[in-house]
Amino acid sequence: MSVVRLRYHTIEFGELDIHLCTLRDNQQFSDDEGEAEALGISSAFWPLFGIVWDSGNVLAHLMVEHEVADLRILEVGCGIALASLVLNHRLADITATDYHPEAGAFLAANVLLNKGAIIPFIRTGWEDAVTELGRFDLIIGSDLLYERGQVETLAGFIEQHAKSHCEVILVDPGRGQQGRFSKLMMSLGYTHSQHKPLDVSYLSQPFRGQILQYRR
Repeated sequence: MSVVRLRYHTIEFGELDIHLCTLRDNQQFSDDEGEAEALGISSAFWPLFGIVWDSGNVLAHLMVEHEVADLRILEVGCGIALASLVLNHRLADITATDYHPEAGAFLAANVLLNKGAIIPFIRTGWEDAVTELGRFDLIIGSDLLYERGQVETLAGFIEQHAKSHCEVILVDPGRGQQGRFSKLMMSLGYTHSQHKPLDVSYLSQPFRGQILQYRR
């Protein structure tokens, strides 16, 4: 098995710098203990958590200016958790979750790189009953809807952890599941709007996705 290669870099948000340790690329893989395999994570999907994808970058830029005072915030499927790191710098009450067994370790290392406060992290799947998470005022995520079956499980997870009045912000690159997900969220009492990000000059290529917002 090849040694996992890492990349250290800095992403700029105006005057704010976020320092990151990520996987070098999506060709990395390490599962000596078989933990990822036991969770159903194949070698092809293993590295996806550890890279900054465009949707995650868009979400992080949204969180630079989004109102966060007095809000309890959850990042779902955080991956490398760039948005959580931005919110942590802003002293927001942020908690992160991901299914990948390495996501928590990378998050802890990146918190140290940025000299921030510890970000609570729970490794969980969307079908798990995680009562210790509690409920949140704002739930965020990026590039979460890969497959048709994830529409119901993601909506169920959000419903489990959303307060009666809650805002949900998802950045979706356009994998074809957004319409069904929005209908399901509206059936749970949310209003829905969507739009393209106004400025993506920080990305290396055009962004074809949408920012999905739900409020209840």
